[in-house]
Amino acid sequence: MMDATDRLLASVDTALRTLSGAVHAARPNPATVPEPSAADGPHDDAGRRLSASLMRVNHVGEVCAQALYQAQSLTARTPALREQMLAAAREESDHLAWTQERLSQLDARPSLLNPLWYAGAFAIGLVAGRLGDATSLGFLVETERQVESHLAGHLDRLPPDDLASRRIVEQMKFDERQHADHAEAAGASALPAPARWLMKAAARVMTTTAHHI
Repeated sequence: MMDATDRLLASVDTALRTLSGAVHAARPNPATVPEPSAADGPHDDAGRRLSASLMRVNHVGEVCAQALYQAQSLTARTPALREQMLAAAREESDHLAWTQERLSQLDARPSLLNPLWYAGAFAIGLVAGRLGDATSLGFLVETERQVESHLAGHLDRLPPDDLASRRIVEQMKFDERQHADHAEAAGASALPAPARWLMKAAARVMTTTAHHI
């Protein structure tokens, strides 16, 4: 078992790897299964720009997910919850690597504001964790439900011929639903409506900004 210092150092290491792009997926990239992503489009410049913008937003979401899960794992009151947060973070690191790879394939860059997104999400995760495990789990549930809805919207907006990006987003959407379901089963408390509205407003600012910067 790691002590508090070890966990803090591991969290710093995760932050550095996340922001430097030194991330690797444990699972195969859905974009490359069953055929090479280069054949999957998009096949015009407008479609490529749209896909790149949407995948940049998704990449920012995964940067924030790493920060949130690391902060919530540091503040978890029980080893079981801490491991649940870290297990979810490992799956989110797959998403981070997949979206990063897809951005490269689309000749696009990540958001220039990723350090800011990470710091903000980490601070929010610390606050949620300090409010207790049930509230922290409730925050996780609401976050993942909102992300699932957001990804569903991206599936509607992605160019139909961009099969590679669509496969990535579909797998991410499935994983986010699983994370929310597991958190609910672990005893999450429902967040009050004002908290949910504030989270939606903050997410809207982030996604709108990351679409361009």
